[in-house]
Amino acid sequence: MAADEHSLIPVICGPTAAGKSAIALWLALRQPTTIIVADSRQIYRRFDVGTAKPSSAEIASVPHRGIDIIEPTERYSAAAWAASAEDWIEEAQSAGRTPLVVGGTGFYLRALFEPLFEEPALDAVGRRRLEQLLAPYSLAELKRWAAVLDPERAHLGRAQLLRVIEVALLSGHRLSALHVAQARPARRAARYLVVDPGLVLADRIEARLDVMLAGGWVEEVRRLITSVPEDAPAWNATGYRVIRDCVVGKRDRANARHAVLVATRQYAKRQRTWLRHQLKGRDVTRVNPLDQSWMSVAERWLRESARRSA
Repeated sequence: MAADEHSLIPVICGPTAAGKSAIALWLALRQPTTIIVADSRQIYRRFDVGTAKPSSAEIASVPHRGIDIIEPTERYSAAAWAASAEDWIEEAQSAGRTPLVVGGTGFYLRALFEPLFEEPALDAVGRRRLEQLLAPYSLAELKRWAAVLDPERAHLGRAQLLRVIEVALLSGHRLSALHVAQARPARRAARYLVVDPGLVLADRIEARLDVMLAGGWVEEVRRLITSVPEDAPAWNATGYRVIRDCVVGKRDRANARHAVLVATRQYAKRQRTWLRHQLKGRDVTRVNPLDQSWMSVAERWLRESARRSA
């Protein structure tokens, strides 16, 4: 079934630390809403502080889906998230609630709102061996691999690059080519609210990092090390391997803080690039959370989204 006006879903997106979650929660407290989190880091149980998960009080006040759904050792694809998101959307609509997708993981949003494709079945043993081989590699090294194996996707983040490499090596096909050759129509369409505070984003990222470090991120990683293997996919979440290095004595705290800050700002830059290119010409409203008009803009956007999807 092709996407149509009646399957239109409101989506709040933007770079990390932009203020997406705060706006989503503010809106959700004003009408019956289920927040569907599109964040490839928050899917992992026990990886809480460094992924900026909503608090227990926030989760208690508004239903959230897409958080704490798999163990740190499990793999979870964008296609699997999109399939789950379909169920969460239908669950919300059946309960008379507005499904509100919130997050900055572009390949999750694309899996839900762009043409889909069947992912190739990959050898499980081969995948585990590749994971062990690639785990120590830096982002720059992974990009060099991808530049040879699938150049169109060599600009992506760590988790996506790992997927690009394993598909190319284990299936013999480029992921970018598979997306074109095996595409199927998307079921959903979206109205986007892009949240971006502009030039102050870098400062917001730094301030949030310091809150995370003061809020027990290092202590969380110290606990996780005792039970989560080093090659577990959850460690690929931005900053976690760096904080792990700090805990085991490979970096001092100041060095770790700087490395995480740089990596997070680079991640935000990639998110902005994706949003600028992928949402061009779409149904998009933009809002600066520092502008005094953000509440009226966001409320009008959600009200219009609900009217058009009714």
